[in-house]
Amino acid sequence: MSTLSQFRSFTQRLPQTDLMPTLFIGHGSPMNGIENNEFSQSWKDLARKIPVPTAVLVVSAHWYTHGTFVTAMDFPSTIHDFGGFPQALFDVQYPAPGDPKLANELPGLVHSTPIGLDHDWGLDHGTWTVVKHMYPDANIPVLQLSIDYTKSPEQHYEIAKEIYALRKKGVLVLGSGNMVHNLRMISWEMINGGGYDWAHEMNDKFKNLIASGDHKPLINYRNLGTDAMLAIPTPEHYLPLIYTLGMTNDNDEISFFNDKAVGGSLTMTSVLVG
Repeated sequence: MSTLSQFRSFTQRLPQTDLMPTLFIGHGSPMNGIENNEFSQSWKDLARKIPVPTAVLVVSAHWYTHGTFVTAMDFPSTIHDFGGFPQALFDVQYPAPGDPKLANELPGLVHSTPIGLDHDWGLDHGTWTVVKHMYPDANIPVLQLSIDYTKSPEQHYEIAKEIYALRKKGVLVLGSGNMVHNLRMISWEMINGGGYDWAHEMNDKFKNLIASGDHKPLINYRNLGTDAMLAIPTPEHYLPLIYTLGMTNDNDEISFFNDKAVGGSLTMTSVLVG
């Protein structure tokens, strides 16, 4: 099937809707998946404020692959990809359905890289710890799009631009990571709140650039100096933000929530676009 006919099939299958918002969520500790705290409560509140999506597509920091893939099974499993936490966290199951038809349409939307169909991964904690609070009935299809570690931030931004059409079809595209994420420098004294000076400064710099629509420095974050390298020692938790930025347009309103540092070297700052 040609790319054009694939796209037409996609646009005909899903109903036209008002432009769906897109999100970047600072997901933080897996414990947020079972705790009723300020972060999880904001996720619940947010779901009540935005339109109900036809499906949720999550770009999670915890699916880092060689190549780009989308989950394509009928019922993705709940993945407990962590250790050292209470049994209650391992007992969680989030039985949301997948959407194989939507998954099969994505390769026709993205021209810059092949999209493989995955039947093995499921929903990792970057996805279910957030989405289970937003949609506790697990009645909305949830898919994941992987992050190809061989690609540059510019290439990830381009992929996001190519899947922008999903916003017109009621799909909630959600990046899940953390803007500032340096586990090696965690301060247990600040685990419930507080950040190093460099963490606050970089978080503020990121917010100012996002609010002004100046994406180029955010894409080329390695040029933002030493503090940026402290904030982003490895890219996997930052790249979901790049997907959210690539899904924006010039008319979108930008707002921030859960704007708080924890553990000294992480920020929970999240972004609502639209």
